[in-house]
Amino acid sequence: MNIDLTNTTTRKVLDALSAARHRMGGPATGKVLTLVVLTEEASQYDAVRASTEAAREHPCRIIVVIARSPGGESRLDAEVRVGETGPGETVVLRLYGQLIEHADSVVLPLLVPDTPVVAWWPGIAPDRPAEEPLGALAQRRVTDAKGGSDPLGTLNRLAEAYVPGDTDFAWTRITGWRTLLAATLDQPHDDITGACVEADPKNPSAALLAAWLSVRLAVPCTVAESHGPGITGVRLTTTAGDIAITRPDGRVATLSRPEQPDRQVALHRRPTSELLAEELRRLDPDEVYRDAVLRFAKGLGEPAEAKEPAAAKEAGGEVKETPEDAAAPAKAPRGGRGKKS
Repeated sequence: MNIDLTNTTTRKVLDALSAARHRMGGPATGKVLTLVVLTEEASQYDAVRASTEAAREHPCRIIVVIARSPGGESRLDAEVRVGETGPGETVVLRLYGQLIEHADSVVLPLLVPDTPVVAWWPGIAPDRPAEEPLGALAQRRVTDAKGGSDPLGTLNRLAEAYVPGDTDFAWTRITGWRTLLAATLDQPHDDITGACVEADPKNPSAALLAAWLSVRLAVPCTVAESHGPGITGVRLTTTAGDIAITRPDGRVATLSRPEQPDRQVALHRRPTSELLAEELRRLDPDEVYRDAVLRFAKGLGEPAEAKEPAAAKEAGGEVKETPEDAAAPAKAPRGGRGKKS
């Protein structure tokens, strides 16, 4: 069911949602969260489609906010979609004039009561997501550094403005890589002395993967350019030779270890809907992302200090952290993790 409302109010939008649910035979909301999508008219179709597909796993109310004609007369146009393409509810809001400056006041009455709020910027990320009016309403704020013309500069600004609850699709895209690397380091190996991530130029996911390796393994990690697509390889330098994971086609990776036969591993690049669904699975702050993005902001030229295990801190003793211990936080990443990596 699709209801168009022109020059309307939030009260009328809520009435339309309620009426649509009753007509569809489901008066209860049954939603687990509210997803607020801040996008532009040109990209709203792809953003709505990805949100709708993610809502199949996480039933939610999707509120799409589009700013139009900031210099015009204040007006609110809305589309209410219930049961059209997915199990959730979708409200597309088009704001005109000075109403754009008060988007939070428009969205606030439409939030599903007593449920978490996630804000997503599929395009250009704001410099400080948590200080944006709609970002302040959300427990989780999802950006995409690849949405702008300077991905690494955007990632650096996001690192400087980091607040618990922030995350970025540049991080979500490397879940498969982190999982495979952690599983690889579960096996016996020689001491790791360095690491290198290979990817297409200015790839923020490669920068975060290198930062994560630097933090967890306490070794210097560099980023080398390749022809892509996305991340094409990771090499860990050991005293016995390189441990390498290469993925030249964006689908299947080859794991190579010294004195062992090569293995093929599925490692495909995922669409936006899968990335969004993964982020919606976890609504608490992601400390591992925080460590990686802050490490990126400090630079990757020198190895990071290995984190002292909690038991050692409590006992006041010194415990040397092994590479296996360093990789341990990545052994249980946040679910299956688009722009693609």
